[in-house]
Amino acid sequence: MFWKGLWGYLPANVLQGLIGFATLITFTRILSPEDFGRYALAFGISSLAQTLCFTWIEAAMARFYPAESRENADAPELYGTLYRLFVVVTLAFAAIVGMGLWLWPTPDAHGQSLKLAVGCGLGVVVFRSLIKMVQEQRRSEGRVGAASLVDMIQTAGGFGFGALLAWGGLGGGSPLLGAGIIAALTLPFVVREDWGRAIKGRFDSVRAKQYAHYGLPVSASLILTLALYTADRFLIAGFLGEAEAGAYHAGYSLASRILDVLFIWFGAAGGPALVHALESGGLPALKDSAREQFRTMALVLFPSVGGLIVVADPLSQLLIGEALRAQALSVTTLISIGALFSGFNTYYFLQAFTLSKQTRLLTVAMVIPAVANIGLNVTLIPLYGLWGAGMATALSFAIGLIGSWILGRKAIALPVPWVDLLKTSAATGIMMAAVHFIPAFGGIIELIVKGTAGVVVYAALALALNLNGVRHHGQRVLKRFGGKVAA
Repeated sequence: MFWKGLWGYLPANVLQGLIGFATLITFTRILSPEDFGRYALAFGISSLAQTLCFTWIEAAMARFYPAESRENADAPELYGTLYRLFVVVTLAFAAIVGMGLWLWPTPDAHGQSLKLAVGCGLGVVVFRSLIKMVQEQRRSEGRVGAASLVDMIQTAGGFGFGALLAWGGLGGGSPLLGAGIIAALTLPFVVREDWGRAIKGRFDSVRAKQYAHYGLPVSASLILTLALYTADRFLIAGFLGEAEAGAYHAGYSLASRILDVLFIWFGAAGGPALVHALESGGLPALKDSAREQFRTMALVLFPSVGGLIVVADPLSQLLIGEALRAQALSVTTLISIGALFSGFNTYYFLQAFTLSKQTRLLTVAMVIPAVANIGLNVTLIPLYGLWGAGMATALSFAIGLIGSWILGRKAIALPVPWVDLLKTSAATGIMMAAVHFIPAFGGIIELIVKGTAGVVVYAALALALNLNGVRHHGQRVLKRFGGKVAA
């Protein structure tokens, strides 16, 4: 199931990576540094609102659907309960957001622009959450093609509408409103099946408590995760200004975008595969699947981080507008390292708590890095500016990973293949050293030359060290390909 998901979600994640670059290229040039900073702040607020109100329902769909659909393929009580809960939460959310925006004071043009951006982000949260519900169900059921198609539509359509709105002068709210528009337009075509089941199903109060008991701690942990990802923007805006927050967000996006896409790809395939392994084969099957996932993630993610670090300069020339480029580049190395820690924590070590359904420990695990992040940012930003914020991010994510690993052993002790990690780290270090000696001559040519050299050197080392059994997998692919040619 893991490999089926990896190949099935590959097109969607390739598109996400391309659109991520296009987003950075487009919005750092169309929007002013101040508007890009407002977009970063509005994105943080809208993500917090969605996580606080709706993510626990999405999480319950992802975790409980596989078991309940075995008893009844339509899972009527699951749908009837979750979607009725969604309606109640939506009504409360709309009332609170409307009142909050009405009472928000806007003494000047800067305040009005930020309020507009936040309003755009909050106004589309419900549509984005409904689409997320559909995607979680499709992933849980193993319908990779359907989940991938919805993801691709949201990615491409959200960027297209957002770019049009930005060109039209909407400002920092453009990307968020664009994502909401495509979600609202897509819903009528994908929710018939889900809403039909929800109407037929009845509300079950016992199940509602069970879903809340599982899902609310997940939401709490994700809120703390968002604090890790977004609190620094608000602190930077407070200490340094909105333009500096925009520059930091651009650097953060440059450093973490590829890694985020890769981790989301692994998570989309790996999360359901781990649940399936545990439910069907117990702990031995789970640990075998987890070990394979960890090795595969390291094989891909370690060189990705190393490559990002050594080509950050020419990549920033291609992707980031000149007004934000120099400051953004100053934090890319630190953010890249932090993104690696964060990804392994989120998509591997924290799975121990969701698999064991001990989601309260998940919240505890996320308190540690969240508190560390705020404390480090408050200390380091006044002293070192944006570089201090980057250092705070890298350190807090490292602290979070260590804390999750230790706490996770009390739930389900997921394996860590240390020998494979050391070999992969060594190969990555050699690759980085080889690329570093290539002269810097700027632009896309430098990016292509260094990127190609890095791929060739790492591939040779992977074959020489047989990382993750790559020789065996390569021979199997060649044998299959040869058989097709012969046929």
